[in-house]
Amino acid sequence: NPMPSHCIQKQEIPGGFLETLVFHPADDEPFEAFLALPQPEKRKSNKVPAILYNHSHGSLYHLGKKELYVGAPYQNGPYLNDLLNEGWAVLAMDHRAFGSRSRETESAVFKKYLWFGKVMWGMMVYDSVRMLDYLTEERPEIDPGRIATLGMSMGSTMAWFTAALDERIKVCADICCMTDYQTLIETEHLDGHGIYYYVPSLLKHFDTASINALIAPRAHISVNGQYDKLTPEAGLDKIDHALKKIYADFQASDKWCLKKYPVQHQETPEMRQEILTFLRKNL
Repeated sequence: NPMPSHCIQKQEIPGGFLETLVFHPADDEPFEAFLALPQPEKRKSNKVPAILYNHSHGSLYHLGKKELYVGAPYQNGPYLNDLLNEGWAVLAMDHRAFGSRSRETESAVFKKYLWFGKVMWGMMVYDSVRMLDYLTEERPEIDPGRIATLGMSMGSTMAWFTAALDERIKVCADICCMTDYQTLIETEHLDGHGIYYYVPSLLKHFDTASINALIAPRAHISVNGQYDKLTPEAGLDKIDHALKKIYADFQASDKWCLKKYPVQHQETPEMRQEILTFLRKNL
């Protein structure tokens, strides 16, 4: 069953309507999410496609879901208007230790879960899967067959993890965090990512390419900075090589796209247009 929730506010915004939702997880305190719906004239059918939007980290613990309409310093502006203008709905939640859930620090949450045999990243991904339950089971105006996921930095990793684990995601768009774990170790930049990112024993079973292979043959675009220390270039090439072969085996080569740009950890206007074009084509 979907996680219990209720709406505490509805307001009209440029391009659509914004609902503030409160979710009640069984294992944690209530938290908030935003659901934005496009204006009726923007909707191309009775049921609208939806984007599960994953906010970034950037140590912006106060921001969380508000990144959707405020943006982060390394983004090419906020995403909300761009997505509503396409006629798509958008759901953005506060992840653990962010926004309405920032009462506890990231390190405290991570340590607490270890004591209970859990890991913070696993619980964060679990929340994202529960948001898909909400979209597909609780919102009749959403087309359950046309759901994408999108995010930058931590939100990028959340996008491809969620898409790998849940086939209800039809399109994955990730920005500036397609990190090959082994290459990150070799380049000695493990501290570039927050402690939330590290899952015990993960590398005994998976590498980044094998996780992303679970998304195939569904549509997947990854855009990254060539000089971003969080995504070493040698690792990007390694993942791209592996996934090109996997998508070719599915006869779906046009559904996988990895692009590099001559920047560090930032989204450029060209990246934004690549993302929107890919979503238009595949969602």
